[in-house]
Amino acid sequence: MGEFVRLEVADGVGTIRLDRPKMNALNVQVQEEIRAAAAEATDRDDVKAVVVYGGERVFAAGADVKEMNDMSYTDMVKRSGGLQSAFTAVARIPKPVVAAITGYALGGGCELALCADVRFAADDATLGQPEILLGIIPGAGGTQRLTRLVGPSTAKDLIFTGRFVKADEALAIGLVDKVFPAADVYAEALAWAGQFSTAATYAVRAAKESIDRGIETDLETGLEIERQQFAALFATEDRAIGMGSFVENGPGKAEFRGR
Repeated sequence: MGEFVRLEVADGVGTIRLDRPKMNALNVQVQEEIRAAAAEATDRDDVKAVVVYGGERVFAAGADVKEMNDMSYTDMVKRSGGLQSAFTAVARIPKPVVAAITGYALGGGCELALCADVRFAADDATLGQPEILLGIIPGAGGTQRLTRLVGPSTAKDLIFTGRFVKADEALAIGLVDKVFPAADVYAEALAWAGQFSTAATYAVRAAKESIDRGIETDLETGLEIERQQFAALFATEDRAIGMGSFVENGPGKAEFRGR
């Protein structure tokens, strides 16, 4: 358990909880603790899905600008790879991941939310990539993940201008997937993640990897990734359970074992 980031587990759901008052600024220590929490969530068999949450007040207001202000070019050459890979550790968790966004998700905070599979936002949440206003660009995946999510024109508008996006616009452009009253966001994210506590673990994992790896390449290669993942699932116990249950009892009644 880190000083500012911890993994809390209950009923098959792990919450990666950011807790660095007041605004969850993402300094180097927080970045590395996010990496550690993502690795723990990946490794633990009792974690079937993950919620990324910054608390009731704020998701994460961005990088620690005071820390970055003292860094030179060579300092950032050394650090930038670690910054990206810490966030990518969240994106590569081989389980469903949902970001529960309250308050602000700006800069690195928005980039962290982009690493989730889906994003639930409070109705008063604010998102954005305002790095351009500091004379820099997003450096933790924003230019890449945001573009893949909302398209190049919308990504360019947001990144070129650095403007903030309210929850309703974020929903309209596909930056978030659902909007809830602020008091309900975390509970809704837990409910979404909780549905996977009894799912066919390796099938969900294969689906996520097929989608994530496939979108990074051409269609033919993506189809081959899917074919291999599909065939591999015939080696799992859950495949036998699921198909046997369907034949005997109809759909939706299988009791999977996660292996």
